[in-house]
Amino acid sequence: MSTTFLPCGEYHQNYHEDHAWWQTRFIKGKMIALMLMLFIGIPYVADEYWLSVCNQIGYTALGALGVQLLIGFCGQVTLGHAAFLAVGAYTSTLLILEFPWPKLLLDLGLAYPLSIFIAAVAAGIWSVIFGLPSAKVKGFYLILTTMAAQFITVDFVITQYISQIGGRGQAFSLPPGTIKIGPWVIDSDLKIYYMMIALVIVLTAAVLNLLRSRVGRAWVAIRDNDISAEVMGINVVQYKLFAFFVAGFIGGVAGAFWISNLAAISPEHFPWFWSLWLVGVILIGGVGSIHGTIFGSIFMVVVMELLQMAVIPLAASYPKLLMDFLFIKEAAFGLAICAFMIFEPNGLAYRWWQTKNYFNLWPFSY
Repeated sequence: MSTTFLPCGEYHQNYHEDHAWWQTRFIKGKMIALMLMLFIGIPYVADEYWLSVCNQIGYTALGALGVQLLIGFCGQVTLGHAAFLAVGAYTSTLLILEFPWPKLLLDLGLAYPLSIFIAAVAAGIWSVIFGLPSAKVKGFYLILTTMAAQFITVDFVITQYISQIGGRGQAFSLPPGTIKIGPWVIDSDLKIYYMMIALVIVLTAAVLNLLRSRVGRAWVAIRDNDISAEVMGINVVQYKLFAFFVAGFIGGVAGAFWISNLAAISPEHFPWFWSLWLVGVILIGGVGSIHGTIFGSIFMVVVMELLQMAVIPLAASYPKLLMDFLFIKEAAFGLAICAFMIFEPNGLAYRWWQTKNYFNLWPFSY
């Protein structure tokens, strides 16, 4: 008799089965359905506006993934992650506009993909530089250090120096046809959407694999108690800096991706509030959960879009509402954080975990 039909579910016969991502046929079916929805369903039913919303969700998820790794899995609080997104975006942009690529690479459409990788490495190294104080400080002091990364990188280096390269002033304009992967020119929301989905899947899978490895277990040990981790033989400083590099690398990819969605790039696209926003995303989604990164991104972006939809009809009678929408958005963000900290401190991922377990254990879900 197959163990699939035994009352208590499926049994694992070896370590490979126990360590598999998708451990049952039902889960495999759910993942296939999810992939069909992402690659076929959403592009088929969504118009350009909702595709742009999906792209914003993906960009938020990519940015928050690095924050989740640092805060949720390594215990290193950061409030300056937008700086590393800016480094990735500006490095990729400068490589595309200023670097003399060989004609062969330009003809093959490899300039932009290569610029993404180089930008990610540059952002990772820049992140390590500002992660060095984590060897000596933690908590509130580390928060101030990461905030310094934001102000030094965006407000000083990029605004005063990088933005002046080529005599362009503050903004770098990206001519049509510049963003190209192979023979495909990324010039529509649909193409940006497919690139976003591919990047989110690849980077999420990479982080999940890291977390299942020795490196991930070391990060969690440092998060729980860095002194105990050091006593067990873990090189705390080395693993902290590696966490900063990986988080910065992911942020660099996010920034390099986001330039495909912009006609021009300027420092205003990477304010300090965006760093705070990304921390809010993982607080609402669930700290220490990859699911929380996705759920938090969806919640924050969709709620703000719905809020804007609600404000627009009222703008005819109260024009100031539309002018003050940025402040309304920030107020809603603060209110959402307070509400989740009071009523759902474990985030949306915990609620998803409870719902999933209820159905998996039914009819014995008590």
